[in-house]
Amino acid sequence: MITITDMELSFGGAPLFKDVNLKFTPGNCYGVIGANGAGKSTFLKLLSGELEASKGSIDISPKLRMSVLRQDHFAFDEYSIMDTVIMGNKRLYQIMKEKDALYAKEDFTEDDGNLAAALEMEFAEMDGWNAELDAAKLLNGLGVPENLHYALMADQNGAIKVKVMLAQALFGTPDILLLDEPTNHMDPKSIEWLEEFIINYPGTVIVVSHDRHFLNTVSTYTVDIDYGKINLWPGNYDFWYESSKLMQQQIKQQNKKKEERIEELKEFIRRFGAKKSLAKQATSRKKMLEKIEIEELPVSNRKYPYINFKYERELGKDVLQVDKLTYIHEGKPILDNISFRINREDKVIVLGDDEIAVSALLGILGGEIKDYTGRVTWGTTVIKGDLPKDTASYFDNDLNIVEWLSQFSKEKEGTFLRSFLGRMLFSGDDGLKKVKVLSGGEKVRCMLSRLMVMNPNVLILDQPTNHLDLESITALNEGMTDFKGAMLFSTHDHELAQSVANRVFEIKDGKLIDRMCSYDEYLEKMQ
Repeated sequence: MITITDMELSFGGAPLFKDVNLKFTPGNCYGVIGANGAGKSTFLKLLSGELEASKGSIDISPKLRMSVLRQDHFAFDEYSIMDTVIMGNKRLYQIMKEKDALYAKEDFTEDDGNLAAALEMEFAEMDGWNAELDAAKLLNGLGVPENLHYALMADQNGAIKVKVMLAQALFGTPDILLLDEPTNHMDPKSIEWLEEFIINYPGTVIVVSHDRHFLNTVSTYTVDIDYGKINLWPGNYDFWYESSKLMQQQIKQQNKKKEERIEELKEFIRRFGAKKSLAKQATSRKKMLEKIEIEELPVSNRKYPYINFKYERELGKDVLQVDKLTYIHEGKPILDNISFRINREDKVIVLGDDEIAVSALLGILGGEIKDYTGRVTWGTTVIKGDLPKDTASYFDNDLNIVEWLSQFSKEKEGTFLRSFLGRMLFSGDDGLKKVKVLSGGEKVRCMLSRLMVMNPNVLILDQPTNHLDLESITALNEGMTDFKGAMLFSTHDHELAQSVANRVFEIKDGKLIDRMCSYDEYLEKMQ
């Protein structure tokens, strides 16, 4: 169990959060949510001991083993994948190496024999003989091919390294698991395996994630970081979302009733306060007035952008026809002679184990990639709007945000652009910030603003939730769901995929498999 008592963390005298009193118990998964900058990752660092609280205490039994998902994917480049995973249990890995060193000695002494015997006993108690088998099960579950299990970490791509680091965190059944964004860059099968793993996990799991479906699936409690406080809610993300909205509504309704009562009392005092016959009643009402307190709604860190894709021109019958499209990457056809037709009501999610192939198809359709063969024919009524995964070229200039957005807007007037940007959370002088210094999330919001002022009737979006917080993802999800035009998109966000897509393209070995179904129906067929 983890017990947090009267904890506060301050930076430069300003508290990030304070008066934190929480308990985390085994058998539960706690989903940590909050706006960007609210302190989610910082909270995990406090629990792991990487940071020390300014006040209060965090009590964890010394007998409990804690495991943390490491973010430095290059720290283990000199080790094999198998060794990297087993390092998740530091003591077990240490024993293995000490044993190997002892048995390799040419002058093996009696003392060495005694030490080896003690190490063998501890090794057996820790189920060390099954360590490689247990590590292999984790790697297989997360989709790391068996032929890579003993390969060098330095030779692996980012996606494999992410899975290996997650396997390292899960290895050896630690009592406490701290996971910061464990589903990032994970494929649906691996995420589903991880969900099942956490649901059946006997220890305490505390996880930060922007994946709403993942949080809804695994969380038994929700840890909400907002208003400078950390509060614990029973239930998953959706339960918290509905409950918190209901609480806000109740406070507003109560305040409205109090305000109406205040006006009634003030009106009575104004009308009858000077009359001797009603002086006592007026005095009584003054006392009643003094006792009524309007509950202040706390200022939340959460901000929801306004995302609404509208088009000026209706789509005609002919939207897109692709014939015999081929694209070569590093000498290999990752799109191999594919053909398909898009209709005006289609919202297509593009999937595939090879994300380069997925991005290539969306890049070709968006106009970012030109060196392909085959035909891509757009209808005469089509107005395209795209959001590529790599947006660096859009921000390699000295423009401020207002100037940048004006490039894409028919309406050039500054007041309109500032008002528009305000709804996208760029308020006040934010519009004067240079675009080249923006954060990843700010750049995505700029790109979404660009799409909205362009008024396209076809959207092409490659991983549009990258760098966004939960609030922006929720707003984007609503905007994509409400959009009446055609759409092709990729995403790792299960909730977004299921709520938006009515058609699935799967790219496999360069070929395209077309399924007229929802995302969840597609997953069921795959199982």
